[in-house]
Amino acid sequence: MALLEWTAVPPGHPARSSLLPPNTEVVVMATLSPEAVVDGADLLAAHRRSGERLAEIPVAIRPVDLDDAYAIQDRLVERLCAEHGGRTVGYKVACTNVIAQQALQVTSPLFGRLLSHSVWPSPATLEAGRFTTRVIECEFGLRLGADVPTDGGPYDAASIAPFVDAVFPSIEIVDHRFADWSLGAPSIAADNAIHGGWVQGLPYDGDWRELDLANHALEARIDGVVASTGTGAAVLGHPLTVLAWLAGELPRHGKQLRAGDLVTTGVCTDVFGAEAGSRVVADFGVLGSVGIDWR
Repeated sequence: MALLEWTAVPPGHPARSSLLPPNTEVVVMATLSPEAVVDGADLLAAHRRSGERLAEIPVAIRPVDLDDAYAIQDRLVERLCAEHGGRTVGYKVACTNVIAQQALQVTSPLFGRLLSHSVWPSPATLEAGRFTTRVIECEFGLRLGADVPTDGGPYDAASIAPFVDAVFPSIEIVDHRFADWSLGAPSIAADNAIHGGWVQGLPYDGDWRELDLANHALEARIDGVVASTGTGAAVLGHPLTVLAWLAGELPRHGKQLRAGDLVTTGVCTDVFGAEAGSRVVADFGVLGSVGIDWR
């Protein structure tokens, strides 16, 4: 059976019957209406507020592509900032690591927003009950020292480096409310790339350009016991390659990297959960460490 995708071909349109080969299945892929985008953001905000799990986004308001997804994400971020009195402070990049891509069944990175009300300096003490899940991701953090021109790409690790003025260790807390991890990229992106919070360490006090970030080793510890190790090569081969990807992707969705933006570049170790009463530390060697005490 042949399979064709039509965009906004209404039921009863002559083309649906007169121009199709026999035994052809038609799948209608339509962009969400503005009302559906608002309803999708309201639903995701409500589940973040309650902590209740969500089987999936209902079909009528489910994003079918990343344009829909990021439209919902924008509205969701507006709601979260209004509720908590915060603002956007940068970006998280998800699915830059094969482990994360396999877990979420996606094949390319996604971005979400970092929000001031859920960014904490290290060491942080956090309430476990604040999150539906507490998935720990040890990540290289970056700070932009200048705006990145939208017409200056394509960027790579070398050409994006001059825009970075600080590198530091960080831990992202992934807070996943969907019952199934493998719902696909649009649903994940719509829920702010399932971002829950971020703890940042101090900027490296030397010249970070002298560090080999791709081969820079780190380890994750739970209550003093090593849980996992990794290097910067785990994220698209180099943390700056992640930033280069983001610099090229944001303009496709009406955004731009700006001076002062914070960016977390994806998990460099295995992911693991954290329980109340535990202490989690990401040790980046000379780059520093970052820790969370869970209550």
